[in-house]
Amino acid sequence: MPRVHHALAAVAALALLGACSSPAPSPGAMARQAAASGPMTFFVTSVGSGRGADLGGLAGADAHCQRLAAAVGAGHRTWRAYLSTPPTFPSAANPKGVPAVNARDRIGSGPWHNSRNSLIASDLEHLHNGNNISKETALDERGNPVRGRGEQPNEHDILTGSRSDGTAFAPQTDTTCKAWTSSAPDGSAVVGHHDRSGPMPENWARSWNFSHQSAGCNQEALVRTGGSGRFYCFAAN
Repeated sequence: MPRVHHALAAVAALALLGACSSPAPSPGAMARQAAASGPMTFFVTSVGSGRGADLGGLAGADAHCQRLAAAVGAGHRTWRAYLSTPPTFPSAANPKGVPAVNARDRIGSGPWHNSRNSLIASDLEHLHNGNNISKETALDERGNPVRGRGEQPNEHDILTGSRSDGTAFAPQTDTTCKAWTSSAPDGSAVVGHHDRSGPMPENWARSWNFSHQSAGCNQEALVRTGGSGRFYCFAAN
């Protein structure tokens, strides 16, 4: 029996030594682990592409969402940019044309929460009619607020290219800076106001996804209009 007790004591001592010698996780690693197991399924990008409204198309915008989410430990989800692109008319080169892509069809079915676990919308219907997006809840992936109207610089213009119901526009007017591939001084993109604030009390000034068009597609034009090239990201799963 004494030999058994000695053996058990030795095993326990080795286990304790191993636990003491294991490095404690860094604060960053702990934060990433918490974010990975947390409920964040919505954020405003902390930065745009840096190329105005040229996001590399929808694929480039989705990849930007995915990178930002991965940096805070939420890369296990599939992230999609809330962006629409209009259809193109049939042509000799493409007799069938290109169908529209609607932002609402890209982002899953909800519910969506921000990084602080505040409910943004329970489903697509709620998102497009009575959601909880506001200056206080439309946070970036790090949990930081986005500057709004009255702050310097104002960054409340969020790229969407969408109507209020989350669908694309007709192709006659450029509303997406050539399907999110242009950084030219001309052209335009439809934006919404994440802070639900504008210079007038009308609904367009308070819309999160359909407020007005930008002054152009390059970075300077987006800044002059009241934005910085940010957009919304939603977890589709």
